[in-house]
Amino acid sequence: MTTTARENEMSHNNAAEKPFGIRLTLPEGDPRRAEHLLGPDWEAYRWYATREERDRAMADMRGQHPYYQRGERPSVLCEPVDR
Repeated sequence: MTTTARENEMSHNNAAEKPFGIRLTLPEGDPRRAEHLLGPDWEAYRWYATREERDRAMADMRGQHPYYQRGERPSVLCEPVDR
């Protein structure tokens, strides 16, 4: 089962305008990879108009989130991609 966000499906319409992306996946052993949740093949993409915008967003995704306890980090893996 592959789950995609609506904005990811719609982003193909303006692919030329947003060529710089972030591929999001879950690491091995993450409980959300279970078949009844997101599944082992889950991935999502976020697209940006500039490399700098993408890099800032990726740094923010990897940083300390305001609703996490100190020291906790998101388990989502972020990988830069280009179209």
